[in-house]
Amino acid sequence: MRTRMAVFVAAFGLLVAAAPTVAHHAFSAEFDRDKPIKATGVVTKVEWMNPHIWFYIDVKDEKSGKVTNWGWEMGSPNGLMRRGWTRNSLKIGDVVTVEGSAAKDGSNNANASTVLLASTGKKMFAGSSGDPAN
Repeated sequence: MRTRMAVFVAAFGLLVAAAPTVAHHAFSAEFDRDKPIKATGVVTKVEWMNPHIWFYIDVKDEKSGKVTNWGWEMGSPNGLMRRGWTRNSLKIGDVVTVEGSAAKDGSNNANASTVLLASTGKKMFAGSSGDPAN
């Protein structure tokens, strides 16, 4: 009986440990490196959590004046902290210019490669898994 219980606990542990791996995606599954995008806007939301940080900006179309909210994926919190990012690097209301790769599905999402902070003029690497140098 103890052996069965030990085997069950070990199998359950492996299953639970593998769950985050299954949920993670490859860059090429969602984003297209051949569709570069650049946008400037005001930060509306920052989600600093694993496996990737997401932030959102309101981008105003210069011709129509229409404002569209764009979601930008960056690297992991740990990877970005090693590159100088902190939880407070991006704040709601900040103006940023972001360069990256657009989503394959045509949605208003993209994978960021660099973020230029207008308040400091500092251009920061976004830890993108789509960057060939990364």
